[in-house]
Amino acid sequence: MAEAADDRKSYTKEFLFTEQDFSYLSKLAGELAGISLSSGKRELIYGRLVKRLRALGFSDFKQYCTLLKDVDENKTREERIHFINAITTNVTSFFRENHHFEFMAQTLLPELIAQKKTASRPSLRIWSAGCSSGKEPYSIAMVLKECIPDIERWDVKILATDLDSNILEVARAGIYPKEHIKEISLERRKRWFRAGRGINENVIKVSDEIKSMVAYRQLNLTQDWPMRGVFDIIFCRNVTIYFSRDTRIDLLDRFAEYLDRDGYLFVGHSESLFGLTERFSTVGRTIHRKIR
Repeated sequence: MAEAADDRKSYTKEFLFTEQDFSYLSKLAGELAGISLSSGKRELIYGRLVKRLRALGFSDFKQYCTLLKDVDENKTREERIHFINAITTNVTSFFRENHHFEFMAQTLLPELIAQKKTASRPSLRIWSAGCSSGKEPYSIAMVLKECIPDIERWDVKILATDLDSNILEVARAGIYPKEHIKEISLERRKRWFRAGRGINENVIKVSDEIKSMVAYRQLNLTQDWPMRGVFDIIFCRNVTIYFSRDTRIDLLDRFAEYLDRDGYLFVGHSESLFGLTERFSTVGRTIHRKIR
C-alpha cells in the first residue's frame, strides 16, 4: 500500500506528474541519449516538458509517457526528438572558459603550425562535440583565423555536433542578440560580426567568413559515430556531466580513438578524467593530451 501511495505522489501544479512518470522518463533519457537523471532533477524535467504537454493537449504526464512508449508510431518517433531537445541544456557563450582559447592561441596552434609547415596543404581537423547554439565552434574559428597567418592554404575543417536538432538550426543561422557579444573585445566584434539594422538592430550575425568554416551535424554521442579519419583537437565541454560513470568511461576511450597521435581534448570546468581513463595526460586546466 505504501508503494502504491508513493506512485501517485505528485506536484500540486498544472499537470499530474507521478514518481512512476518520472521513473519512465528518466529511463528513456538514459536509453535514448545516455543522460542520467537523478531524483533531484524531477522539478527540472517537469519545467522542461510542460510546454510539450500543452502543445499536445494532454492533461497529465501519464498521457505523455504513453505516447513515448508507442515506438511503432511516427508521431512517437518525432516526439522522442522533441523530448530529448526539451531536456538537454544549452548554456554557452562566446569564448566561454577563455583559458582554453588562450592555450590554443599561445601554445597549441604554434605547435601544430611548426609540425605541419612543410606540407604543401596542411590539414587541421577540430570537433566541437555538444556545440549547442554554435558559440563554441565559432569562437574556435575566430582563433584559427587570428593565429594562422596563411590559413588560406590550409585544409581546415571544424565539425560541430549536438543532439538537439532545434539548437542546431540556431547555430547554423549564426544570429544572436547583440548583448551576447558584450564581453568580446571591440576588435573582434568589428572583425567577425555584422550588426543588424532597422528592426534587426538588437541582433548580430557571425560573419560569413567564420560561418563557412563550420559544418553542423546532429549526433547522439552514445550511438555510432559516422566520421572518418581523426581529429587534432576535440572540444567536449560540460557535456559528460549528464552521463553515467560507465558512459563517461566509454566516451573518453572513443575520443582517444578519434584523436590523432598527441591530439588534444578540452573538457568543461566541472569535469575530470581522474579515475576514468589512462589514455590522456593533463597539460593544463581541463586540457588533456592523448598519450596512447
